[in-house]
Amino acid sequence: MRRRRLATLLSAAVLAFLPATAQADTAHPDPQPVTGQQIIHDPTVIRLKSGGYVAYSTGGVIGARTSRDRVHWDDAGNAFATPPSWWYEYNDTGDPWAPDISYRAGRYWLYYAVSSWGTNHSAIGVATSPTGLPGTWTDHGKVFTSETTDTWNAIDPAVVRADGKLWMAFGSYWTGIRMVELDPGTGKAIEGATVHHLATRPDEPYAVEGPEIVRHGRYYYLFASYDACCSGVNSTYKIRVGRSASVTGPYVDSTGKPMLAGGGDLLLAGHGRYVGTGGQSVFEDGGRDVLAYHYYDAEDEGTPKLGLNILRWTKNGWPTVG
Repeated sequence: MRRRRLATLLSAAVLAFLPATAQADTAHPDPQPVTGQQIIHDPTVIRLKSGGYVAYSTGGVIGARTSRDRVHWDDAGNAFATPPSWWYEYNDTGDPWAPDISYRAGRYWLYYAVSSWGTNHSAIGVATSPTGLPGTWTDHGKVFTSETTDTWNAIDPAVVRADGKLWMAFGSYWTGIRMVELDPGTGKAIEGATVHHLATRPDEPYAVEGPEIVRHGRYYYLFASYDACCSGVNSTYKIRVGRSASVTGPYVDSTGKPMLAGGGDLLLAGHGRYVGTGGQSVFEDGGRDVLAYHYYDAEDEGTPKLGLNILRWTKNGWPTVG
């Protein structure tokens, strides 16, 4: 599960630095070259209306990176100066994970999760900003929560608009990926909203998480991270995808296998120095879709770093990594 403080990630990566690169799959393309501050985990990226890019991530109080050209990235501190007080209901350090940034109704929206390792006592929160830049966010509290009595886990949010409505996919392990409808005014879950089930694995621990949903043509595409993160070069994260004509599913892969039965086409897996590719998001840039993710650098003691690749679409409407 991708819910660990960045300091812990880095420490675990060093301790776990073993020759796992023998498992590399060289069929997958490398990420585009980037420079500057490359360390990141669970990146969400957007091209700002004011120009340039901002990326937010797990680590710090939602760590921030900025870029003018999508190549050189600078450390920009954190989204918040201090954690909102309610975060401490979910962990002792006020530690957030896996943000999701979007632009809607004249402002930027930042969704994120707070929880503790190994429990589904979790919450998703939301903040807004007029510029999308760190230090400008106003927190609005809880969007949706889960408790130990629930069969889902309220982490890893991803917001998408569909058919005039606003939706949020979320989830990790605990039977996989779920979805609820949001109130477009508040950005929070509609009271009593149905919890839709989008993807899972057949067997425990149901290792699928980190959804991202993208509209392309007449389909919605569900990208998700499968297997395990957060173990440096021993991480087995990989990105799979399925699609549906309805945002609430059912999602199937190119063979017709449902993602609720463990289906999902393999989009990107570890290869060479780029181990454990996952924690993905997708953003639009100049009319093209760009896949953002983290990988563990086998040539730098398993440090998590930023991966960026152009998404291309086949004639049959399936994404490939360029």
